[in-house]
Amino acid sequence: MTLEAVLVPENLNAAWSSVKANDGAGGVDGRNIAQTQAHLREHWEAVAKKLRAWEYEPGAVRAKEIPKPQGGVRMLGIPNVQDRLIQQAIQQKLSEVFEPEFSENSYGFRPGRSTHDAVRKATGFVAEGKEWVADIDLKSFFDQVNHDILLALVARKVRCKGLLRLIGGYLRAPMQQPDGSKQARKCGTPQGGPLSPLLANIYLTPLDRELEKRGVAFVRYADDIAIFAGSERAAERTLESIVKWLKKHLKLEVNPDKTGVGRSDDGSLLGFRLYADGRVGVAPKAIERMKERVRKHWTGRGHVPANEHRNGWQEYIRGWWGYFGRANWQREVTDLSGWIRRHIRKWFWQRWHHPVGRMKALRKLGVKGRGIRVGLCSKGAWSMANHVAIKQALKNAVLRRWGLNHPWDDAKAAIS
Repeated sequence: MTLEAVLVPENLNAAWSSVKANDGAGGVDGRNIAQTQAHLREHWEAVAKKLRAWEYEPGAVRAKEIPKPQGGVRMLGIPNVQDRLIQQAIQQKLSEVFEPEFSENSYGFRPGRSTHDAVRKATGFVAEGKEWVADIDLKSFFDQVNHDILLALVARKVRCKGLLRLIGGYLRAPMQQPDGSKQARKCGTPQGGPLSPLLANIYLTPLDRELEKRGVAFVRYADDIAIFAGSERAAERTLESIVKWLKKHLKLEVNPDKTGVGRSDDGSLLGFRLYADGRVGVAPKAIERMKERVRKHWTGRGHVPANEHRNGWQEYIRGWWGYFGRANWQREVTDLSGWIRRHIRKWFWQRWHHPVGRMKALRKLGVKGRGIRVGLCSKGAWSMANHVAIKQALKNAVLRRWGLNHPWDDAKAAIS
């Protein structure tokens, strides 16, 4: 595995296709995909010459905060498009070397493997009677990665000093803050570049091997680690021992507030709840996050056009169901159907603004006689959304015709 292998045209062309497909914003140099392509047409030979001479210095990464689903923010480091190309080229070749060595119980950032595969494996452990789960949450994992340990792990299979130097350069590339200041980095591998996910798996592979050596049942998806045991005491003993091992061998700390032992049906694995009888449901936290999205989306505030509002909702809920629809126990979701429709009807009531507009809308929806006078009611929108006249005017068939149906209801109808 050499730097020259990374720079062969076939590998670079494949890397560029991947970077171009992923698109994304530019880095600190301000160049987007098209601008970088034009720049490289003119300057690639000079860039390649610097790479081969070990003189290439990766650019700073652009700091960008994104919200976490559980709250708080995650800091990404977005490399320049040119550096994304080089990182992707390195990743493709490194993956060929390291991927065959990864654990069968590791699922994150790996080709042909998914969160659903990890959940399926975990379901098998629970079916075997291993109902107690030790959840390990690594504290700011991508910021904790020790560069010396990581490069030593890479060097076990990569002997090319030029390539190792380049990887080290990407690890140490400074983080540029929004105010233009640059923060030096002595540890961590920032999320946002193509190389970081693979390096994360390389770094955590010794943990996988340690767990395998002990005969422990586990599933790891990136830095989410779940260990399965037949008793609470066994899970606690394993957790205590592994937390010490992580600190000693990988210099990693755990988040004590999110690390602990519990039954599989009391916790969450990648958003799913695993029941001892084989059912797989949606975890309560995932349900709460979806409900919060419903409340936020179906508020009468704002002036987004109705079609755009509908399309935004369908994009979200179909994507959500595309992920969680794999659960074979769906009552936690289907029980929300009426509640969601009530929020949608509330939105319509609020969008009709005033009594005249409400009566006019009700008339268009086929409400006749005294029912029209419901538009004069001064009760709150949430209360009115449950009024029999509003439910009749905006009945399920009408909402479905307007594209405001639930994907799980569609799936149920297709089966029946």
